[in-house]
Amino acid sequence: MASTNLSCNVEQGFNFQKDVQCLIGHLSELEIFSDDKGKFKMDMAVSNPTKVGGDEETKEKVVGVISNIFWMGGHADPIYIACRISTENKTTAIILKHTILSDTKVKFKFKFTVYDYDPKDKIFYPCFYCDDSLEGLVANAFGDLEFGVNMDAAGDIDSPKNYDFYIGIMPSEVAQKVNIAFDKDAKITKTWGVTVAS
Repeated sequence: MASTNLSCNVEQGFNFQKDVQCLIGHLSELEIFSDDKGKFKMDMAVSNPTKVGGDEETKEKVVGVISNIFWMGGHADPIYIACRISTENKTTAIILKHTILSDTKVKFKFKFTVYDYDPKDKIFYPCFYCDDSLEGLVANAFGDLEFGVNMDAAGDIDSPKNYDFYIGIMPSEVAQKVNIAFDKDAKITKTWGVTVAS
């Protein structure tokens, strides 16, 4: 099974420079189903590298700037995301870990996009992403939830203040779609999760 393991440039994610070609990732949505207290805010303004330099260029609000994302590639394999989040979202993560996440059956929905550079066409394109929000449960490794946040601010980006956060999410019992692209024209769609007959 082919895995996907992408290390993204956090500095570029926060302060995009179009002449630097590297992987950039955005966590655009993360929330717990049916619980307003479990919704992470889209409070980081970042550049969409596919729109930089054009008429559509605007800042987009995201939950976090991705530093690494990993998926083993199987239908039932978790997707692991490490990213930087804001001070307010750090507080949300801490509260969740001490309250709602004592129940391992808590369901999240999330959405992400990782961008890569196509040297042939000299443009950025989405290389690992989902068209629709995905849903799943927090992954569990030997009794410990794959969910955590660093209490100390990261030292490499001064502004905005940001914190290392990670989450592993196992798919719900429903077939969902994840896209992987190798340049702007070569894309495949893979299934994440398996629909279970009722």
